Amino acid sequence: MKRTGTGFTLIETAIVLIIIGLLLGGVLKGQELINSAKAKAMASDFRNVPIFIYSYQDKFRALPGDDPAVQSHLGVAATQVTTVAAAGSAGNGRLDGFWNSASAADESFILWQHVRLAGLAPGSTRTDDGSYRPTNADGGFVGIESIHQPTGGAYVQDLGGTYLLCSGGVLGKFARQVDLTLDDGNGATGQVRIVPGSGYARNASAGINNAANPESISDAGQYTVCMGF
Repeated sequence: MKRTGTGFTLIETAIVLIIIGLLLGGVLKGQELINSAKAKAMASDFRNVPIFIYSYQDKFRALPGDDPAVQSHLGVAATQVTTVAAAGSAGNGRLDGFWNSASAADESFILWQHVRLAGLAPGSTRTDDGSYRPTNADGGFVGIESIHQPTGGAYVQDLGGTYLLCSGGVLGKFARQVDLTLDDGNGATGQVRIVPGSGYARNASAGINNAANPESISDAGQYTVCMGF
């Protein structure tokens, strides 16, 4: 008995290909939206964090992290707040310690507790909490330091402002978009700088002066984005 083959017709095959194309287009568009949302969230960090600092200064006439009267200002018990002793230069108007510090002996670390206890920023107020240090949309740490540190030298060229706000572990494709959104789109100039590496420490061999120009930034590479304010 002769059997007739039952394959797809040209029309059926075309319909299948169209459906596959639509699905792939939807996936790519969805990924594009996710990437755009990440870049916008990172840019928002650079807009919002300075507000936390300035709001605290406006309210208490002191710098969070450097505030020697933080306990009375916030109305909390000594056991609820971390302070830097006089030996740590509390009250000198500077955030001593690097932006990515994980030490409660550094003002750049404890400032997050102060702005949170003041109700200015979200997040844990416990310095021993694993989620205490704020992170960006890709999980890299976000932090602040004074542009001019008492030790380590000043390795910032032509960068305006008093403080340096940095976001680490940023993919190159996001770093470029953040710079374009906030500044001049050139990671080697302006108020925003893009530094190779996921979490550089300012020292004689690495820092803002090693900022990358747009042509040298790899989409998949990891960078630290810093802004002076």
